[in-house]
Amino acid sequence: MNAKPVVSVTIYVLVFFTLLVLTAVTTAIAFVDLGGGINNAAAISIAVCKALLVILYFMHVRYSDKLTWVFAAAGFFWLLILIGGTMDDVLTRPSLSPGTASAPTQANPR
Repeated sequence: MNAKPVVSVTIYVLVFFTLLVLTAVTTAIAFVDLGGGINNAAAISIAVCKALLVILYFMHVRYSDKLTWVFAAAGFFWLLILIGGTMDDVLTRPSLSPGTASAPTQANPR
């Protein structure tokens, strides 16, 4: 029989408070203009960290066997591919089609 390690309540509480702090940091970054698209990169980086914490601790992948790690890693890798494809589209769209850039408008054309 395979003995699984018992995760203490302290670990769950620490992970929960870490998730709360990362959520507060994400919210704080939303109100500060870091410029150059760094806000998006920071928000996505924090979201990836939060996703890893949830996968490892709340989904019990950290103490699982290797096959569970393979499937969890494959799902996480697929998520990164989807985010990367979306960011590729969003970040290159204005440079590829200049007609979609916001043109200056006149307040009262006469």
